[in-house]
Amino acid sequence: MTNFTSASEQMNVETDIITLTRFILEEQKNFAPTATGELTLLLNALQFAFKFIAHNIRRAELINLIGVSGSANSTGDVQKKLDVIGDEIFINAMKSSGNVKVLVSEEQDDLIVFEGGGRYAVCTDPIDGSSNIDAGVSVGTIFGVYKLKDDSNGSINDVLRKGSEMVVAGYTMYGASTHLMLTTGHGVNGFTLDTQLGEFILTQPNLVIPQSRAIYSFNEGNSYYWPKYVQKYVEDLKKPQESTGKPYSSRYIGSMVADVHRTLLYGGIFAYPADSKSKNGKLRILYECFPMAMLMEQAGGACVNDKGERILDLLPKGIHDKSGIWMGSKGEVDRFVKYIE
Repeated sequence: MTNFTSASEQMNVETDIITLTRFILEEQKNFAPTATGELTLLLNALQFAFKFIAHNIRRAELINLIGVSGSANSTGDVQKKLDVIGDEIFINAMKSSGNVKVLVSEEQDDLIVFEGGGRYAVCTDPIDGSSNIDAGVSVGTIFGVYKLKDDSNGSINDVLRKGSEMVVAGYTMYGASTHLMLTTGHGVNGFTLDTQLGEFILTQPNLVIPQSRAIYSFNEGNSYYWPKYVQKYVEDLKKPQESTGKPYSSRYIGSMVADVHRTLLYGGIFAYPADSKSKNGKLRILYECFPMAMLMEQAGGACVNDKGERILDLLPKGIHDKSGIWMGSKGEVDRFVKYIE
């Protein structure tokens, strides 16, 4: 009896690949067999938006999309041209999906309520880290999805909820390659965009963050404004550790998506503390903190604010509310919490 060897095996080419669409359909079959398919359609609309934004970022410098648009967004950040385009792409993709009723974007002063019978609310930072894009630094899209309450026709109450109520969260990082990290509440899976096929391919199934790693990622240029206990914590990281005899390594890119992506893969801790005077953090709760916290917890990590409170248990009062954040390997976050006064 002769064993069959396919041509693809002889050429060392994988032909049974799992695309994002296939993955979503299998997730629905395994975890929600009675689902109506609306969330599946929404996720397909999201991946179209990611592909469209990735396409524009790849050609940005060639068609003069880099630079300032001449306006500022709702949170006071100067808008880059790509920010504006990314926001328009997201709005149109969510509107045309027919499954989104409410959209919150960093680039919009107020939430957008679409016509129709959509049953989901999406919160997004369409292009996070755009201040670095002129230098070729990786940027990304952060997103979180809520299911509307049964008695809702679309209002701010559908998004001013705890992050623990999100049903989907993730980010797409645009750089040399385009990576999508996604959770539907059943672990974290990573996808890479194959630009030739035009498909996101599953490349990192069931991703789990290491429980500890001697790496920290903070903007130490702000250390003068940090509370004393935060300064003490960072000082101790720079000393030789009892377990290894070496200090922690510092790795900071300055783009939240890129820093969180590295932390998710390698372990360690990423933080953006609030300053000691204003007590306000920089990162927006709804569309930056919540999605990243859900991803990190689903990967086995942890995420807290400056007080050591679980980020996903916070209840925002406004769509652009901010918070300090500490996230990464559970062992590293637990170590930080011990320093809180």
